[in-house]
Amino acid sequence: MTKKPQTLLGRFLVWRARHVSQKQFVLLLSILVGFVSGLVAVILKNSTHFIQKLVQSDFFDEYFNPYYFVVPIIGIIITVIIKRFFKKRVDEGISSTLYAISRRNGFLAPYKMYASVITSIFTVGFGGSLGLEAPAVSTGSAIGSNLGRLTHINFKQRILLISCATAGSIASIFNAPIAAIIFTIEIFSLDLTFSSLIPLLLASVSGAVTSIFIQGNDYLFHYRSVAAFDISEIPIYAILGVLAALASVYFNKVYFFAEDFFTRIKSKFGKVLLGGGLLGLLIFLIPPLYGEGYETINHLLDNNPQAVIENSFIREYVSSNFLVIALLFGLVIFKIFASVFTLGAGGVGGIFAPSLFVGASLGFAFAHSLNQFEALNLVSSNYALAGMAGLMAGVLHAPLTAIFMIAEITGGYELFIPLMLVSAISFLVTRSFLPHSIYTLQLAQRGDLLTHNKDQAILTLLKIDHVIETDFVSIKEEMSLGDLIKVVSTSKRNLFPVLSEDGMLTGVLTLDDFRSIMFDQTLYDNTLVKELMSPPPALVQKSDSMAEVAKKFQKTGAWNLPVLDGEKYIGFISKSKLFSVYRRKLIEFSE
Repeated sequence: MTKKPQTLLGRFLVWRARHVSQKQFVLLLSILVGFVSGLVAVILKNSTHFIQKLVQSDFFDEYFNPYYFVVPIIGIIITVIIKRFFKKRVDEGISSTLYAISRRNGFLAPYKMYASVITSIFTVGFGGSLGLEAPAVSTGSAIGSNLGRLTHINFKQRILLISCATAGSIASIFNAPIAAIIFTIEIFSLDLTFSSLIPLLLASVSGAVTSIFIQGNDYLFHYRSVAAFDISEIPIYAILGVLAALASVYFNKVYFFAEDFFTRIKSKFGKVLLGGGLLGLLIFLIPPLYGEGYETINHLLDNNPQAVIENSFIREYVSSNFLVIALLFGLVIFKIFASVFTLGAGGVGGIFAPSLFVGASLGFAFAHSLNQFEALNLVSSNYALAGMAGLMAGVLHAPLTAIFMIAEITGGYELFIPLMLVSAISFLVTRSFLPHSIYTLQLAQRGDLLTHNKDQAILTLLKIDHVIETDFVSIKEEMSLGDLIKVVSTSKRNLFPVLSEDGMLTGVLTLDDFRSIMFDQTLYDNTLVKELMSPPPALVQKSDSMAEVAKKFQKTGAWNLPVLDGEKYIGFISKSKLFSVYRRKLIEFSE
């Protein structure tokens, strides 16, 4: 029998196993995945901005121009057509990555390495009111996952590689390597140990260096001078924190309401027509809602609100501060609508950028409003920065990311105290209304969310199929004691599910239930199983999460619980089997 020749990858893996240790190999992979993720992020960002400039170069010279309405719809239509070629779901990147970690052992489909990038370029490039961060993270995570699959690394290292890809993507887009690491830890609930910190550092630096090498120190936000922080403004920043929390709750509520609304529309054409039409109308009326909105943020950080409204229908009344304030608060209200209309119509992108946009508009409008009182002279751009941090902390439930992201990308380290205050207040108030972030709410409701709670994380990773035991001999309700004794003599179990004629579970019977009469032959013919059986202490559905199963064991004190698929009996789960699988997964998760 001839031996099959090894592939190039196979020969490399054999060489690697002989000459490179596993830890060294993971470090090398982290650098590689950081570089590739950073490169993808740069390509995504530059391609999108190139399309935006191309579209805007001739069409948007005057405000009342039909292209303001038409162009975003064209981008959505192109996106939907491209998605049809994939024939698979192209969704919001971070939530799908979190789901893959918790329920798919960190495996992401290969098509995700390019699907989000291609579609989001047309969505956002043509004016869709979303961000590019989620598609970049989705693509980078898929690259990390598939690279891990090719190199046969274990679950824990595969998750680490996905995290490295995320850090590389965020570091490349924002030129903020520290914030990228913190974002990964907060959003992915990654345990921060020395073995995970070094790969994250290498990947984040690799992504940032890749971006700098290709396009220089080109930051999304060009704000470089921060006015001195006045400690007497602490109460005002505290109020801004509360406002940011309320805006975050509003942001989340509108997002999920619109998502549910568009889910009910079965026709894809109907979604494009309704969502695209509403998006085009909003952008036509309020041009700053076009695209990601970073240009608007930069104008606010430069304390130049006139540039924001120069294309607006109120531009003739720019001298009125009250109209400027009204428009800025309008941006706070309507940006999330523009974003959900884009998503509902079939566009692809993330809500990271919209949250920054809303935060900057809120902070600037708040300070600008207070400045109408002669006794106050607040630096509005400082409050725009603090508002951005507040919305990130509230919407994403990532207060540390918010603090370091805003400080790092703007050089606003002098505002560390107000950034910390606003982020903390926003996070705490928002969490009292919404326990989960916009990324994790639906995952948490389905029991698919990993958290920093290791016990909860292990239960989430476990699959109920792996702990169901099916070698129990079933018996019928009308079976006599004599027939039952014959079944017992051939069974290795002392627990028996009692089924009706149509296969439904009607009760359970243990050896202890009839031990005292099992040798009394006078009862063999006139004693039936239905007289001996008892109802199960609790029922487990196959769709239940392992956390729910664990609660049922704890509540009932039972050692075995029957499992149903709908109404059909399929087996039992035992505490001993559950503990054995739990411990095995814990070792795998913690190694």
